[in-house]
Amino acid sequence: MRKTILITGASSGLGKGMAREFAARGRNLALTARRLERLEALREELLAKHPGIRVSVRLLDVNDHDRVFEVFEAFAAEFGMIDRVIVNAGIGKGRRIGTGGFADNLATAQTNFIAALAQCEAAVGIFRRQGQGHLVTMSSVGGVRGFPGSFSVYAASKAGLAVLTEGIRADLLRTPIKVTTIYPGYIRTPLNADARRLPFAVDAATGSRALVRAIEREPQEAYVPAWPWAPIAFLLRRLPLRMLRT
Repeated sequence: MRKTILITGASSGLGKGMAREFAARGRNLALTARRLERLEALREELLAKHPGIRVSVRLLDVNDHDRVFEVFEAFAAEFGMIDRVIVNAGIGKGRRIGTGGFADNLATAQTNFIAALAQCEAAVGIFRRQGQGHLVTMSSVGGVRGFPGSFSVYAASKAGLAVLTEGIRADLLRTPIKVTTIYPGYIRTPLNADARRLPFAVDAATGSRALVRAIEREPQEAYVPAWPWAPIAFLLRRLPLRMLRT
């Protein structure tokens, strides 16, 4: 059993939901986010409900790459072992290319890919030293191909993360270190609160339970929820580009 789990971006949304689900399963948690007060409130909630677990929280902006390594190593020293790292922190803002939104697009690319790379580097370094571990990255069904409009850079960043994760998996195939790519479909969180249409969306609690069930199986890849997102992803890869226009 993976006893100690590190989750980034844990102060809200899917990170918070997964923390609750893992706490209910008796796991120790190392949680990071940019909003320390929310993490501290979550820690108090989890310890009150599940007094037998350990929960440690640390302030972290994943775009501070040196700090990523410092925080991950501090957790490893505190717990003695990090069994699983979930690279969850990300943002969803973006603008149509060529319309003056470069700053938003750059922030999305940096947070969802470059910062994720830093987290993967830090996690796998710890796992190599330990001789075991489980790396989980949160891509997106939207990362299975290119999309137009404000979704373009987000989709590209999640596609890049999926390919990076596959490369890490290939590098570690004959080791005790497992690597999983998760492709969530539409799960309602603060990240997409303003979205007008989210077909087949599930609420955050339902989505978080499905994510944790998938992660616990430690597959190479998983679409969550599997229905209908696995067949939708299959179709998305094959649809004519004109059908993706927004």
